[in-house]
Amino acid sequence: MIPYGKQWVDKKDRQAVVAALQGDWLTQGPTVKKFEERMARYCAIPFALAVSSGTAALHLAYLGAGISAGDEVITTPLTFAATSNALLYIDAKPVFADINPDTLTIDPKQIERKLTKKTKAIAVVDFAGHPCDYRQIMAFAKRHNLLVIADGAHALGSEYNGARVGSIADVTTFSFHPVKIITTGEGGMLVTKDRAIYERAALLRHHGMIKKPRQGGWYYEIHEPGFNYRVTDLQCALGLSQLKKLPAFIKKRRAIVAIYNKAFENIPELITPPEQPWAVSAWHLYVIQLRLEGLRCNRRVIFDELQRKGICRQQAGERGVSRFGDESRLEKRRDSHPAASSRPRLPRHGQVHGRPRLLDAGLRRKSEIHAVVEAGLRLPRRRRDLALWAH
Repeated sequence: MIPYGKQWVDKKDRQAVVAALQGDWLTQGPTVKKFEERMARYCAIPFALAVSSGTAALHLAYLGAGISAGDEVITTPLTFAATSNALLYIDAKPVFADINPDTLTIDPKQIERKLTKKTKAIAVVDFAGHPCDYRQIMAFAKRHNLLVIADGAHALGSEYNGARVGSIADVTTFSFHPVKIITTGEGGMLVTKDRAIYERAALLRHHGMIKKPRQGGWYYEIHEPGFNYRVTDLQCALGLSQLKKLPAFIKKRRAIVAIYNKAFENIPELITPPEQPWAVSAWHLYVIQLRLEGLRCNRRVIFDELQRKGICRQQAGERGVSRFGDESRLEKRRDSHPAASSRPRLPRHGQVHGRPRLLDAGLRRKSEIHAVVEAGLRLPRRRRDLALWAH
């Protein structure tokens, strides 16, 4: 089975973690600070804060931005649930705007339709690694005195008009889960150009605690309830080592994407993922769209057949988060994510023994994927009827 995602950890990564383990600090030490400094430098941004997960980074970003109970935040439904869940933690309301099919990211034209007097911010997602249209979104936010918070979990290393994701929005968050472009096991990062956002997020990361050296090195106060969102020196040692390999990781992903694009270019029932001229995607995901109207079966049949042939696939966008949860807290709109239900995502990770695994796997499996789609066209009507429950 070719898995959907897999970390790439080599000898140097392991050595970095062992060195941290043998040091004096296991957490809250100098390796955490060094990782933050390197990430800030990479993103060309003054402030970076390492935390325990991408979800924690989103939670702190919203709190640091001053979002509170009753505020509305315009966001996209085509994302992982954490983008909206972190708003619900603070009793704010996610308001879903439709996506642009040319980018799979939030449509700037739809944002304007969702604006109300309660709108406090826009939470964009650089879906699959493709940047959103920052120029239009940042201009709209400036006109209406809104903050832009970017969920960049998919997009470390992506670029918009030559600027790296992380350097454009008011605050950007990243995830270092093992399926992401670099990993720290679990972990996340908040980067921002706003000192006030950074300082509040840093305060809340560590229980709302403030130390006062003038009153003794031992003295501290808790100014407000915070969280334990700290990350360890062990994780940051791995992150530092992985960050050095980020350009190589992206290069390999782009090579895999080129193979997929070539393999699928003459299959009219598939739509391959976009990359606009102004964008450089880090390709966290490779999301294909099925033209279901051209198939005599539904999505479930295609998915199951790919699984049977040893190709792990996953649904993109988790059906669109606006379809889940308490209807009183989420704006549930079936039309806010029209394409999410037809988008499987295929494996696009790295290597085995230094060779990009899918450079081989893509060549070996592309004919099988093509055969699965062709089988959908030839599928007898009675098999299609049996499969209707899968929608």
